[in-house]
Amino acid sequence: MKINLITTRIAIATLAVGALCLATTSNALNQFPPLRTGANADAPKSTPAPAKGATKAASKLSAADKTFMMNAAKGGMMEVDMGKVAAQNAQNADVKKFGNRMVTDHSKANGELMALAKEEGVALPGAKSPGKWKSDKAYMDDMVKDHQADLAEFQKEAQSGTDPDLKAFAAKGAKMVSQHLKMAQETQGKLK
Repeated sequence: MKINLITTRIAIATLAVGALCLATTSNALNQFPPLRTGANADAPKSTPAPAKGATKAASKLSAADKTFMMNAAKGGMMEVDMGKVAAQNAQNADVKKFGNRMVTDHSKANGELMALAKEEGVALPGAKSPGKWKSDKAYMDDMVKDHQADLAEFQKEAQSGTDPDLKAFAAKGAKMVSQHLKMAQETQGKLK
């Protein structure tokens, strides 16, 4: 009977030590997971959180935010393309200067918008043909009209947009578009 009692106590002690070892190992693995060297390739893979600036899986933008983003992309690409045409074909030095400014400023803004669109998982439209050059006056008339409409859109998005990053882009863009509108009006006033 003493042998059975001793054997039972040894078995219980062995089980207790084994359970303690398993618990300690499990806790250590949770705190310090093994490196992914291929040795445990069949283990379930965890997906790390995306780094700042990485593409989000699905856009959380509202329909109005997406519409603004699409319109801003189309308008920005048009400004760059028409600015290049104006810089090459305009007769007036101020119109050429304005065209070059459109290329510089809107290229930079377009880059920022593309990065934001990528982060939000939104595919922006491609550039379209700028069309044929008509005249300095026709270009500046179009620039005044376009920048008036663009300013209203940028201001609306800056105030009522739902995405904070897009609202910040729109607020910054509204300042730029406002400057462009003023320049366009001044240049337009110099033309006959």
